Amino acid sequence: MQIHLITGISGSGKSVALRAFEDAGYDCIDNLPVSLLEALIATLETEKRERVAVAIDARRGDSIAQLPQLLKQLQANHQVRVLFINADTNTLVQRFSETRRRHPLSVKAGANSEQTLASTLIEALELERKLLEPLSKEAHSIDTSNLPAHTLRSWIQDLIKDKPVGLTVILESFGFKKGLPGEADLVFDVRCLPNPYYDKILRPLTGRDELVKRFLSAIPEVNAMADDIIRFVQNWLPHYIADGRSYLTIAIGCTGGQHRSVYLINRLGQALEKNAVSTLPIHLLYRHRELDSNPEK
Repeated sequence: MQIHLITGISGSGKSVALRAFEDAGYDCIDNLPVSLLEALIATLETEKRERVAVAIDARRGDSIAQLPQLLKQLQANHQVRVLFINADTNTLVQRFSETRRRHPLSVKAGANSEQTLASTLIEALELERKLLEPLSKEAHSIDTSNLPAHTLRSWIQDLIKDKPVGLTVILESFGFKKGLPGEADLVFDVRCLPNPYYDKILRPLTGRDELVKRFLSAIPEVNAMADDIIRFVQNWLPHYIADGRSYLTIAIGCTGGQHRSVYLINRLGQALEKNAVSTLPIHLLYRHRELDSNPEK
């Protein structure tokens, strides 16, 4: 059975993620107590279900500590993956303020002031992060701080498509002006390279467009940076595979996430498809955070 456990910080988008699994044909269960997970899987086995997504959060407190050991037991007979949805604290505070919902771990504030409410919410978020920390280390993480809901759904749809067992390598471009992607394992900063943004003809284009690719590929520094990144990743991929990882996120960032990072992520992917995919048990996924968040691009 394929079991996807969805967890993460309240307000980060777990419900959106669960709906994406439901749309893909998974049997979905929300807010399941940890104590019922084993019985649920046994029941689904009896019914010969093949794909299930279960959302579990930290609202039941210390029982979440039992989950890592329980997952190891389930992995003996099933394909188990953990998806951790996260966002930075400022984003989460803003989302709770907009929806006027109370955090599941917060207590009623003694006074009805914004400062008291913010402090209570932040304390609840810090407690939730602490409770879920053991799970976050074993999971594939997605940071939704700068991610619209439709982009999160699209990324999850790519993630759960049928693919060979092995290491899933996520290649992600991003713009530093909107912050680092929290899920990245390796980050390369290419802001030192010449920026097509300052060419009026190239400014509205992206790193996917032929004019931008020709512009960047003609610059020796760009080619040197690309060669260094490709060499580093190819040299170390076998070690990440040997470490038993299921996911590895490699991020390349420029200022706006539109030209240089997009070009270099695609170039890295082409090199891996040519030299590594045929010899290593890896599967590539592409993400362009800023372009994926803007359908017009």
